Formats: sequence, C-alpha cells, structure tokens
Amino acid sequence: MTAEGHLIFAIASAIFAKRAELTPVLASADWWHIIPATLLTCLLPDIDHPKSLLGQRLKWLSQPIARAFGHRGFTHSLLAVAGGVALLQMKLPAGWIIPTDAFQGMVLGYLSHIVADMLTPAGVPLLWPCRWRFRLPLLNSQKGNQLERMLCLALVGYAMFFPPGMQHFGAGGWTSSVINTVQNSISRIINAQPER
Repeated sequence: MTAEGHLIFAIASAIFAKRAELTPVLASADWWHIIPATLLTCLLPDIDHPKSLLGQRLKWLSQPIARAFGHRGFTHSLLAVAGGVALLQMKLPAGWIIPTDAFQGMVLGYLSHIVADMLTPAGVPLLWPCRWRFRLPLLNSQKGNQLERMLCLALVGYAMFFPPGMQHFGAGGWTSSVINTVQNSISRIINAQPER
C-alpha cells in the first residue's frame, strides 16, 4: 500500500475507533489528539524499508532494521500487534508527557498500517519469523493506487456514518448490525430481480 493509502486508512481507523468506542479512552478522545497521533505513527511499520517515505528520511535507522528483519518482517508481525494491544490496555501515570488519548491514537496508527498491508497481495507475516503471509488481497498496487484511494476514502465515509455508541462486539453488538444490514441489502437485491 502507498503512503497516501496508509494515511487515509489511518484516518478511517481513527474515526471508526472513536465512534465504535474501541476503548473507553478512545470513546472520549479529543479529535485533535487522536487524528494527528494516528497519522504520526501510521507509516512507522515501514521503517524496515529503506525506500519507504519514513525509511528515506531515517536511513540510519531503516537500513539496520531492514538488514536484520527484512521488509514486512518483525515490524508487521503478531509480536508488534500484541505489543500494540498491550499498549492500548496500559494505564499511563498521571502527568504523563503524552495525553492518554493521543498515546492510544499512536498505537492505533501503527496497527492500522498492519491491517492495511493485509489488504495487499504481499500480505504480512503475522507469525514472524515464520514466512507465512496473511492476506485478503483486495488491492493490487500494480494497477495504480486509484482503487486503493477509493477504498480508503469509502472507509472514511463509512466510519463517519458509523452510529456512535453502538454496543460492542457480540450477539447484540454492532458486528451483528453490520451483518444484518448486509444480509438485508442482499435480500432486497435478490427480491428486486424480475422473474424470468
């Protein structure tokens, strides 16, 4: 995924996380903390690629990481995801230099990068150092980034209209509502087809 795609996907992730109340801190987060914080770290996993936007600016850090782990190695693994989830659960001490909602936004930005890379044919090695790649190849970057841009902007639109305060995961939660909406839409399309 391109840097532009990661930035737009991170915005969609931040909006969705706040509106879906992913954590209590994100539910009450200040938009001026969460969006910039998410954008700040959404390109960070690509520090392992010296030709990436961040890698070109921080070559002194990028090149050793690339030699040690390769591109889409440790920085795109479940170890990094587990670290991110642990950081989301961490209670920061009072008076911490970074506001708690900005800190969680930074973690969210990093995690959004990994999820976005799973949408490409290259996927991510979640079980690193095992080389198996996990992917849901919806985006093919070889055809340009128009599809990528459209998908990411559509996700921003969906996140903006996601009903805030919906119940969390579970039988009566928002995941059930999304599935029901999709099923109802498919039923309407099938029922609208003229009989032959």
